[in-house]
Amino acid sequence: MKKIGKKTWIAIGVIAVIAILYFLLSGGKKEEKVSFDTAKVENTSIQTSITATGTIEPVTSVTVGTQVSGIVAKLYVDYNSVVRKGQVIAELDRTNLISELNAQKANLASAQSSLDYQLSNYNRYKTLYDKGLVSADEFESVRLQYQQAKEQVASSRESVRRAQTNLGYATITSPIDGVVLSKAVEEGQTVAASFNTPELFTIAQDLTNMRVIADIDEADIGGVKEGQRVSFTVDAFPDDQFEGSVTQVRQQATTESNVVTYEVVISAPNNDLKLKPGLTANVTIFTLEKNNVLAVPAKALRFQPNEALLKEGETVEDCEGMSKVWTKEGNVFKAHKVKTGTTNGVLTEIVSGVAAGTEVLTDFNITGGEMGMPQGQQTTNPFMPRPGNRNNNRAGQGGQNAAGGQAPRRQ
Repeated sequence: MKKIGKKTWIAIGVIAVIAILYFLLSGGKKEEKVSFDTAKVENTSIQTSITATGTIEPVTSVTVGTQVSGIVAKLYVDYNSVVRKGQVIAELDRTNLISELNAQKANLASAQSSLDYQLSNYNRYKTLYDKGLVSADEFESVRLQYQQAKEQVASSRESVRRAQTNLGYATITSPIDGVVLSKAVEEGQTVAASFNTPELFTIAQDLTNMRVIADIDEADIGGVKEGQRVSFTVDAFPDDQFEGSVTQVRQQATTESNVVTYEVVISAPNNDLKLKPGLTANVTIFTLEKNNVLAVPAKALRFQPNEALLKEGETVEDCEGMSKVWTKEGNVFKAHKVKTGTTNGVLTEIVSGVAAGTEVLTDFNITGGEMGMPQGQQTTNPFMPRPGNRNNNRAGQGGQNAAGGQAPRRQ
């Protein structure tokens, strides 16, 4: 085999050095390619919403108790019983109440007898006093006894009425039409009404008309108004979505663990009776709803072309104004001054300035360059340190300006 000469090795070395220097001087870069993301100006809906949790409960519910103590003698209803206003739902034992009524009647009869005697005595002394046969002191004493007898009769009569009323309380009736939600006593149980009225039943008036009491955080309560649309779900029916509306925003705040919330009342029609009292509702309140309005992605208003995006022969036609969107028409980046309306951070309403169907620029992507990594305004972090490489600086400028900075114009 023929040996390679010294001159040949030198030539190979020179070629290798040249190749390395060329690679280093060129930065190892690939050709950059710029592409743009676009979106159409189109009719859509703009919504903002807040979420919360709440509890489902009847709009009207009444706790039925008793004003007298005694033993529960009879119960006529149970859970889920349908009742009518005035219907007897329970009775207490009447033995002691009847005895009390009889005692008060006896006291009234005794007081009435005493009054009859004092009246006769008063009439007799009055006749004697008119004739001057008894002293004024004696007459006044008899008159006072007669007056006290009258007052005693009035007091005994009121005691009889009270005893009769208490006897009537032994029969417990429903105050409203509705459904029995809870029953707190059983037959034979003793209830004592000495301090607090004992709770016997809870009756809901209409289970087809429910409501949700939702706790809204103080940061969100400012956007909640009466009449706003609400949707909510419950874990019992995860595939069903229920609709309602805000009917009341209560002013009283509740603070728990340094968290301030406000109660918001939401209507919850329940014609199919799926919603049950006590269920937890996952609530979405739509604080803003605008339908069929022209809108673009909000990031289209932050897009701004710069030199990093321009190829040879491309130009920029800017315009005055704080709010503008950009289109690319051939080799021209053209700005359109627009008047904006409502925004939810994702979509922004366009009141005027561009027509429906216009394709506006929203973002750019730079591919190729060093390491062939794609770059765009959404991927560039302006707070990260940048190397002195020109291509990286260009990519960084593109990201910052697209987010709302001022771009240099090509002359």
